[in-house]
Amino acid sequence: MAHRPAMPQLIRDSRVIAIGRGLPAERGPRIGEALAVGGVPAMELTLNAPEAEALAAIEVLAARAPDLGVVVGAGTVLSISSAERAVDAGASFIVSPHTDAELVTWCAARGVPCFPGALSPTEILAAWDAGASAVKLFPAAAVGPGYLRQLAGPFPGIEFVPTGGVSAETAAEWIAAGAVAIGVGSWLIGDADPEGVTARARRVAAAVSEHAGT
Repeated sequence: MAHRPAMPQLIRDSRVIAIGRGLPAERGPRIGEALAVGGVPAMELTLNAPEAEALAAIEVLAARAPDLGVVVGAGTVLSISSAERAVDAGASFIVSPHTDAELVTWCAARGVPCFPGALSPTEILAAWDAGASAVKLFPAAAVGPGYLRQLAGPFPGIEFVPTGGVSAETAAEWIAAGAVAIGVGSWLIGDADPEGVTARARRVAAAVSEHAGT
């Protein structure tokens, strides 16, 4: 792959991506701020919300992102057309639950980091060869950290972001197994109460930092 967009630095530094589903546009900045205060400045808003509402939430949060010190991306992106709408709304990275080489290549050609979902070795290599910035190992809880350790042998240069069933209790194991970052959804965002979000963000950030040696 001649050109592979770099992972956003806020993700590489914090090593956690918060996943928000069905978050109303007006709540986005407050939750984004709550996450950042807790040490998780990266947030993915999924397009399976209805998409129009999710795009509105991305647009609102992206407009405030520089002031809040956060980076926002779009998740559950299933097509190039959806990716284009998300990028137009202000998404800084694209995440999908599957590997679509054309979608990944489209993102790479435009300098947009893309994290396609993959589980099997064949899917993982296809995602990486298409230009993925990292591969979203999904669903992570179905295989466990030991599976990621096994992948390091044949794929030493591929970076992984385990997602699906990851929480503060398992975050350290995934980082120790070699994950560059983790994706954390319902456990972290919960009922979207800012105080609770900040508290949980601090827990997962602490777990990650301890086992990342930071």
